[in-house]
Amino acid sequence: MSIQSLGVGSGLDLEALVSQLLEAERSPKQARLDSQEESYDAEISSIGTLKSKMKEFLDSVDELRSDANLKGREPTIKNPSENIEPFTAEASNSAVEADYAIAVTQLASGSRIETDNAVDGGFSSTTDSVSAQAGSLTFKIGATTDTFSINVTAGMTLQQLSSAINSSDDNFGVRSSIIDTGTASGGAKLVFTSSVQGEGNDLVIVNDNNIADLNRVATTDSTETAAYLDTVKSAQNSKATIDGIAVESSTTEFENVIENVSFTVSQLSELDDDGITPKTSNLKIGFDAEGLEGKIRDFVDNFNALNTQITTLTRYGASDLEEDGALAGDSMIRGIQQGLSNMISANVSSSGLGTLFQLGIEFNEDGDLEIGSSDKFGFGSGEDRLKDALEDSFDDIAALFADSENGVAVRMHDYVEQYTNYSGLLTSREKSVQDQKDQLADEREQFELRMASTEQILRDKYLNLDQTVAQLNQTGSALLASLGSG
Repeated sequence: MSIQSLGVGSGLDLEALVSQLLEAERSPKQARLDSQEESYDAEISSIGTLKSKMKEFLDSVDELRSDANLKGREPTIKNPSENIEPFTAEASNSAVEADYAIAVTQLASGSRIETDNAVDGGFSSTTDSVSAQAGSLTFKIGATTDTFSINVTAGMTLQQLSSAINSSDDNFGVRSSIIDTGTASGGAKLVFTSSVQGEGNDLVIVNDNNIADLNRVATTDSTETAAYLDTVKSAQNSKATIDGIAVESSTTEFENVIENVSFTVSQLSELDDDGITPKTSNLKIGFDAEGLEGKIRDFVDNFNALNTQITTLTRYGASDLEEDGALAGDSMIRGIQQGLSNMISANVSSSGLGTLFQLGIEFNEDGDLEIGSSDKFGFGSGEDRLKDALEDSFDDIAALFADSENGVAVRMHDYVEQYTNYSGLLTSREKSVQDQKDQLADEREQFELRMASTEQILRDKYLNLDQTVAQLNQTGSALLASLGSG
């Protein structure tokens, strides 16, 4: 007889027996592999988390390791009135610390031209024809290379011409609009406004074909000798006074009028009680104390975030109920923490402050950094020390962080980067653990093959037993039947 399933022939639960034997063989090895894989996953994840925190810390360190970043200039403007802010200002790091009294007396603008009914009759409405003949108009600024032309078709209306000007791809900044005066004498006026600012940059409209009808919308003929429309408002410069000295700019921006300082005007300065004399605003160029303070506080916060992450990953559980960190006791990670702490405490001889403590930064009882509000050691609180340094010791702060050899930020940047860059120590460690995990996958595959072979051996063995028992049962049944019939 052919037995296809274990136990069918003998009536014994051989299937369960094989399963139990396989489980007894599998469980210890399976548990070890699962535990090892879990450990590798936890280590890879933890290293990735640590690298991320270190890179965040590296960003804040990078902000402090450049002398240029630390000695940035900050313009401060004090206006006579909060309602009027005549200008904004920017300063490069090489700008001289100084105060300036500035008044804005004129804003740069472009020119403006209007059609006039006194010129050959003008226009009564927006639907009036501009010209009975086809021709063209060229718009240009005499002192620049800005130019574009508009083809005027026969019978083109005033509204159509205005739209063609505004939609021209080559338009350099001329806007056309129509004002209907509502009077017979005023009629409809076509208004041309140029955005090109600066004295001498008046808009010119050339009647290219010298067509009489087009004289109504042009300033000159093709030879630029005849004159038709006059400029209603000429283009003008911005004007200001700096400490009483008159200055001008063809735009609203004054660049390097004050060396390494630029300011942009947007409103006229308010006038004094006499209605004539402009009041001055005070422009102070000084160090960017607020910006530097922000960088220092970010440095403290990011150091603490990194320090907390390392402590969490490397801690040992205080009891059997508390799990160890994924990198508990790891010497490399503890070494990173110790190395950073040593740099925090190090003396920088090129800085008059000497250490970060003099800047107000100190360790608290938990091993984190703080800028404290209480005086613990008789040197003033951390907040007081930071305030004093920002007011009086900008160069020393720069040297403390950015000295090319011993600056805290310079050394920390190099130290952290050797762990976090593409070929850094943590990346190498991560790859090593991943390799071990890959080897574990190979081992698991081999184990599954061995278990499949073991299962086959057991099934073959107990299939033979099943068949033997089945045959014995058949023989026994035949004997009993023979004896019974006799």
